[in-house]
Amino acid sequence: MNRTVARKFGSNVNRLRIPWRQPFSNDAVPISSTSNAANLEKESEDLRYDIAIVGGGMVGLALACSLATRPLTKHLTVAIIDSNLALRRKHFIEKEVHPDPRVSTVTPATISFFKDIGAWQYVEQHRHAYFDKMQVWDYTGLGYTKYNARDANKEVLGCVVENKVLLSSLLSRLQDTDFQKKIYPSRLTSMSILPNSSSLEVDSTLSVTASFTHGRLAKLELEDGNSLYAKLVVGADGGKSRVRELAGFRTTGWNYSQNAIICTVEHAVENHCAWQRFLPAGPIALLPIGDKFSNIVWTMNPKESSEFKSMSEDDFLKALNYALDHGYGPHPTSSLLGNADIFSWLKGVVSRSANDCFEIPPKVVKLASERMAFPLSLRHANDYASNRVVLIGDAAHTVHPLAGQGVNLGFGDASTLSSVISEGIAVGTDIGEILLLKKYEADRKPTNVMMMAVLDGFQKAYTVDFGPLNILRAAAFHGAHYISPLKKSIISYASGEQRLPLLS
Repeated sequence: MNRTVARKFGSNVNRLRIPWRQPFSNDAVPISSTSNAANLEKESEDLRYDIAIVGGGMVGLALACSLATRPLTKHLTVAIIDSNLALRRKHFIEKEVHPDPRVSTVTPATISFFKDIGAWQYVEQHRHAYFDKMQVWDYTGLGYTKYNARDANKEVLGCVVENKVLLSSLLSRLQDTDFQKKIYPSRLTSMSILPNSSSLEVDSTLSVTASFTHGRLAKLELEDGNSLYAKLVVGADGGKSRVRELAGFRTTGWNYSQNAIICTVEHAVENHCAWQRFLPAGPIALLPIGDKFSNIVWTMNPKESSEFKSMSEDDFLKALNYALDHGYGPHPTSSLLGNADIFSWLKGVVSRSANDCFEIPPKVVKLASERMAFPLSLRHANDYASNRVVLIGDAAHTVHPLAGQGVNLGFGDASTLSSVISEGIAVGTDIGEILLLKKYEADRKPTNVMMMAVLDGFQKAYTVDFGPLNILRAAAFHGAHYISPLKKSIISYASGEQRLPLLS
């Protein structure tokens, strides 16, 4: 099977590969002297890397940091390719009064990963907000549940951090190591990979040209004219991945008929809870980010998003508070199933937070950032790995933002891939070998697919307003609210522990 995959990939590359010239040749000045040829080969050797990470966003830098802190991978040479000029500066966070609207809700598993790679201490130097409770309800007034960290014997449910803080923290951590890395502020234009020559033994003394010709290196052409060579190319370049396109990975997915509006808002009091309400057009989330600020992620149809983005601030705040309070339907006042007494026959089954009352979110008093809108979609690469190429983060999968799990899945990818590369080095395996990279895929794909299915199921369940379905949704909400093992399982799964509800 793996030989078939390799042959198929080789044929795809031959079809997609942009014709390449001999490295650093110059048509106007023929190379005739031995010394000039030697100099050019030396230049090629300087552009040979163990790993080329295409995409210097949060997930790409997280992988680099993880490699930099593992005993067996910290000696690797790594090229990071990204046109974001901010990556060339160590500190690029300005001391702004208002937080940026682009934030991520990182799970306890992600926090542990950041601590393991030494990056969390940098996050804590900037604004962030831990939260230990979350309230979820729907517009019908029937479905309601509240999660508390103590229900799963945890200190926190998550932490909301601005994306630029996560990125800056990872970059600072990476620059404070002696890891052999170089950042190329450019874009990938083409990629060439030739089939492995099975008759050639692995020889580290081979020249760059010979290694590439025999399929031991991938060649990357950059927009700035540089040509790089790497044993492994990692596509961490987002949902419109150029690496995925050039390598011929196919995807499955669809566009939701929804856009998300994000912005920063301000309250009169500090918010310490994460709130999410399911509305007829999609969920709205209010996430604490500290200093009386919260982040809004409001899902709606494209026409509404255009209207809400352009309306006056006063009108937007009225609509926002209406959506977070009594708009579209009543507050949950009583359980469809009665109350916790219905579960009392099961000894010890009722969760600690079962008697927590419904709360109204803090009122929004001011818009503290611009409003941004972006379309929502689900995409999943059919394969994450092929010979010398692997995908992580949004390049491999994009999900609905209703639970804030997208970037956490990406960090999980980075952690697992770093571990697999380390294991390969330990046994002397070529780190670009497809058999090794498929171990990473086998580990991450089931986890990512399951989370995508859960989130897509929630999204679809709330696109229909139908009485019997509303009652079923309400029953599920209340079961999650009252039944302690179910609530603990849901919290653990959402926290990144990869245990599935009802199966843990």
